[in-house]
Amino acid sequence: MRIHIQNENVSAEINTLGAELVSFKGSDGFEHIWQGDPKYWGGQAPVLFPIVGALRGGRTCIKGEWFEMNRHGFVRRREFTVAEKRGDAVSLVVEGDAESKKQYPYDFRFTVTYTLTGSSITTEFKVENTGGEPLPFCVGGHPGFNLPVAEGEVFEDYDIVFEKPETQKCPEIDLKECLIDFDKVTYTLDGESVIPLQHSLFYRDALVFSDLESTCVSLKSRKSGRGVMMEFSDFPMLGIWSAANDGPYVALEPWTGCATAVSESDEFLEKRGMRLLEPGAEATYAFTVFSL
Repeated sequence: MRIHIQNENVSAEINTLGAELVSFKGSDGFEHIWQGDPKYWGGQAPVLFPIVGALRGGRTCIKGEWFEMNRHGFVRRREFTVAEKRGDAVSLVVEGDAESKKQYPYDFRFTVTYTLTGSSITTEFKVENTGGEPLPFCVGGHPGFNLPVAEGEVFEDYDIVFEKPETQKCPEIDLKECLIDFDKVTYTLDGESVIPLQHSLFYRDALVFSDLESTCVSLKSRKSGRGVMMEFSDFPMLGIWSAANDGPYVALEPWTGCATAVSESDEFLEKRGMRLLEPGAEATYAFTVFSL
């Protein structure tokens, strides 16, 4: 089922399957969200929980037992319940149950809230520990954005623009297992704030950034100024990705953690960026996308 929200400037639609944002239209009606053409990528804006990225061999060790879990976790395949709805906002919730414990042996409540303000949409993730032991998790977003925005432009007319100069060494991703090798570098920034878009940037999967100086990043045309901007200050990592087969979109992905590193063990608690939530506690993480 799709839930529609709108304000005087923008509108959005959210699928209750996976609490996925499937539409975000600007004031001129332009559809910013990638519409899931399977020729390139069948997703649109999946919600990533309780892991981000892949596990080695698709499995991990939790409390001395082995559990299998697909890339980016399982809530993107779960049906959410609408907890609250008004004209410009909606909250959707899913809880741990016997089925989820086959992959992730914990009690939890996970709420995704979408709120429209002006020309922006905020996505908030709330994680609640409803069990009696510490809850380990990672969480992230994965919205894909259509490019180009303005008529007559092409993909290469756009830039990735950070709000501050950045010095980064993006780690290499093992294309076979989708693990991250932090000892190898696939892309470098040296005091730069602009990355000109070209499809070849993504021929070896995502660009992965950690501990950026910037808390905002834009996909913006150097000709028209059109595009989107994302504020992601709650997240220490950012993935930027598009299909290796020249897909006409780019995903901006704020993460609290990432795929298993080549140098890591398979222990769930040892994954990079793992958060631990005490019994009865909750934590929230939010990012905002602005239509430009």
